[in-house]
This record gives sequence, structure tokens and C-alpha cells, in this order.
Amino acid sequence: MRPFSNPLALAILVLLYERPMHPYEMATTLRERRKESSIKLNYGSLYTVIEQLQRENFIAVREVLKEGRRPAKTVYELRAAGEAELIDWMRELVSSPVKEYPLFETAVSLLPVLPPEEVIDLLEIRIGLLEKAFEEFDEQKRTCREMKLPRLFSLENEYEEAITIAEYNFSKGLLSDIKRDAGSLRSGWTEMRKQLMAAKTDARKKPAPLPAIRKNKKGKEN
Repeated sequence: MRPFSNPLALAILVLLYERPMHPYEMATTLRERRKESSIKLNYGSLYTVIEQLQRENFIAVREVLKEGRRPAKTVYELRAAGEAELIDWMRELVSSPVKEYPLFETAVSLLPVLPPEEVIDLLEIRIGLLEKAFEEFDEQKRTCREMKLPRLFSLENEYEEAITIAEYNFSKGLLSDIKRDAGSLRSGWTEMRKQLMAAKTDARKKPAPLPAIRKNKKGKEN
């Protein structure tokens, strides 16, 4: 079993694969490369992950730099075990699909808790926000062209756009199906909710059961 699943640990290994760095330089490099859009970056958690990698002997302290009254900077380097872990981990991630749990998928799986009429309004809001996201993707692509950035370094943007397009198309299709009651989706949904609401109303009308009466060893009621 792999000792780490945190993407930030993977990013640190990649940075140290390039060259030794201190934590502040790691955070700065990730932000300059805009990796915070695909990797959750928190300066406090960065130090925690570095300590964990060091305990696993994946990285080690190379040197401690001290300049005047400024705080000392600990520079880390990648060890052979860390490089082997990095390459093996990357090969696994690229080759092996893994079940993920997006929040929208969770909401879709629990959708019957809301009435279809409300879901129509909510999906229209979502579709509008996704359309705004497409404008941001266009801006990112324009920036990459202006910077003459090799495609290799913006592939995560392409992936995010592809996922967003898929979500947009699904949301548009679902919205259409609910509105036109395709396959009795809306009518069946409404009927199911009526039955559920009726059952909940009946349950509220029933008196609460009396608490069980227990007897002690002498046969007296407690």
C-alpha cells in the first residue's frame, strides 16, 4: 500500500526531482505555475507533508541557509527512495483509472430529496455558471498563447475544460429531460415525492411509542 495519497506530496517530490528547494520556494514555484487550481496548496500543510516525506526517507535536509537576522531556510533534496516512489506513483496515476467522488455526482445520486421544479431552477443556475467558466478557459488559452507556453505545461487546463464540458452537456440534457418529462422522469419523480410526503405526514400523526419498562432483579419496575 502506498504511504501517501496526498497530491501535495506528489507535487513536492516533483519539485525536488527538478532541484533542491526550501519550503517557501516550493510554494512560490507552485503558485507561479498556477498549480493551486489542480492541487490544494496551504503553507501550513506544506510543512506537514514535508515532515511526513522526511520520515519515510523520501527526502532529506541538504543544507540550512542563514542570512543575517532572517529566519534560517532549510533546503531539502530528493533521495533515491523518493525518486523511485515518485516514478512509480506517476505511472500508477496515469495508467490506472480510480473511482473519484465529485460532489455534483453525490448530489445527482440524492436528487429525489428535492422537487423537480426546484431542480429545474437550480440546474439553470449551474448551467449559467458553467458557461462563465468557459469564458475563463478562453482567457487562460489566450494567456498561454501570449506567453508562448508549451502545451505540455497547460494540459491540466485542457483536462479541466473537458470535464467541465461533460458536466455542462449532462446538466443541459438532464434539464431538458426533466422539462419534457422524458421517460416519465418528472411525473414519476413527482409521484414518488407525493408518496414520501404522505408517509412522513402519517408518521408524524402516530403517537410516539411508550418507553420500555425495565424491571430490576427484585421484579420492581424502574
